Amino acid sequence: MSAGGPSPEPAPPNAIEERHPLLDAFGDRLRTLRAQRGLTRRALAQTAAVSERYLVNLEAGRGNPSLLILHEIARALDCSVAQLLGDVSATSPEWALIRELLQGRGEEDLRRARLAVGEALGTGGDRRSANRRIALIGLRGAGKSTLGQMLAEYLDVPFIELSAEIQRIAGIGIPEIHNLYGPGAYRKYERRALEDVLQIYPEVVLATPGGLVTDPAAFNLLLSHCTTVWLQAAPEAHMSRVIGQGDTRPMAGNDEAMADLRRILDARSAFYGRADITLDTSAQALDGTLGLLCKLVHERTETPRS
Repeated sequence: MSAGGPSPEPAPPNAIEERHPLLDAFGDRLRTLRAQRGLTRRALAQTAAVSERYLVNLEAGRGNPSLLILHEIARALDCSVAQLLGDVSATSPEWALIRELLQGRGEEDLRRARLAVGEALGTGGDRRSANRRIALIGLRGAGKSTLGQMLAEYLDVPFIELSAEIQRIAGIGIPEIHNLYGPGAYRKYERRALEDVLQIYPEVVLATPGGLVTDPAAFNLLLSHCTTVWLQAAPEAHMSRVIGQGDTRPMAGNDEAMADLRRILDARSAFYGRADITLDTSAQALDGTLGLLCKLVHERTETPRS
C-alpha cells in the first residue's frame, strides 16, 4: 500500500452501539457487490488493504468507513464510490448496462443520448412547440427580466418570470420558502411552477431563476419544451447590475462576494452551456444586445417578425 493510503487495520468506532439504517444499507450493498464480482471476503480484504475482520463489521452494518477506505474498497470491486454507496444507476442490470454505454463518452455523445432517451420515452417534447417558448437562463444580473420583457414585446407573446409564479403558488416569498421549508421544498415549487407555465402558455418568453439549471428534473423539462437562451455576462457586469437595481446584499458582510460569484458562475457554466443559444449581454449596449437576441431567436426558431 502506498504512503498516505488508508490504514490497513482501521478499527470500527466503539461509539457505534446501535445499528444505523445507513450503515446497514451500506453493508447490504457491499455484500451484494462482492457477490456479483464473485469475490471472497478474504480476496476483497487483501485487494483493498483492509482486514477481513473489518470487512465482516462493514457488511454487518457495524463499521463507519472513511472516504479513503471507501475509495479503496470501490477500487477493489472495480466500481465507483457512488455505486458502492447505492447510487440509483447501480440498482438493476439495465442501469448497469446503460451506465457502461455512457461511461467515458464526451459531452456531445451524452447530449445525443439524452435527446434519444427523451424521444424514446416520449418526454422529449415537440420542437415546434419548443420554438414558440423562449426560456432565458443565466445568473441574476444577466438581463433576463429586462431583455425578456423586450423580447416578449418583439415577439408579441406573454412574458413570465418564474420566480413570481413560484411565489404565487407557495403564497409566500422565496426567502421564506427557503427559511421555513428548505431547498427541497423550493425545488418542488419551482418544478410545479414550470409545469404550470408549460401547460398554460403555448407561446411565452420565460425568465428563469439562476439555479434552476442545477435541478435535473426542472432543467430537462426546460430543454425539452423550450428554446433556451443563456444570457451570459462577465462577473463584474452581474454584480454591478444587481447593485444598480438597489440590492446591496451581494456585498453585505461578504468581503469575498466577487470570488463567490465567480465560483457560482464557474460551477453552473457547464449547465448554462447546454442552452440552444448563448448571448453575451456585457459585450454591447442594451439596444445592440436586444437586436442580437431577436436575430438569434428568429434564426433558431424561424419565428416570423411581427
